[in-house]
Amino acid sequence: MKKSILTIGLGSLLVLSGCGDSRDNDQRTGIVDTTPTRLNAASQYYDEDYRGANNDSDNFGYTRVNSGTGENENGTEAPTIDREQLADIISRLGNQIPDVNDVSTLVTDEEVLVVYDSDTNNRNATADQVKRTALSIVPRYFHVYVSDNETLRQNIENFATQDTDSRGIEDSIDSTIRQMLKSPQGNKVSDGENANGESIGDRR
Repeated sequence: MKKSILTIGLGSLLVLSGCGDSRDNDQRTGIVDTTPTRLNAASQYYDEDYRGANNDSDNFGYTRVNSGTGENENGTEAPTIDREQLADIISRLGNQIPDVNDVSTLVTDEEVLVVYDSDTNNRNATADQVKRTALSIVPRYFHVYVSDNETLRQNIENFATQDTDSRGIEDSIDSTIRQMLKSPQGNKVSDGENANGESIGDRR
């Protein structure tokens, strides 16, 4: 009888201690599982579905990458931008500017070319708004050129299927930019930059 009681007591003690361990483990793993950031991970993403289908436009965007990931070593995994998406955003926002009715945008590796239709009474002020809208979207090293001369729209549309390696593309873009500069470009971006965001050494 004593052996039975002792066996039952030891069994109960083992079960209870096992439950305690399980509960402790659940609590510990619960902290890890509910926190997307794993402290031992080289690259940490707070939004675990940042590349998934659940991409609500109301969501904030956040990523964190540290030097332990090995990214960008030997020129690999360099950050890239979606130029077509940038062009789309610029065109959509530009189309919301008063007196601007139709916007076409080309984004290259360092320039933004915007051609728009406008019935404004102040061409320079409208050009400034269109230009600053584009500047607010792209990285700061980009130069922005605008024109309300709609005959140039076809020029930038022709570049849509090209890329930075296309033969003669630089000369063609430079030629189009020179034509665009005949249109108002708005006010200078800053004291050290002209209306297109070019510093003294960059100016055409």
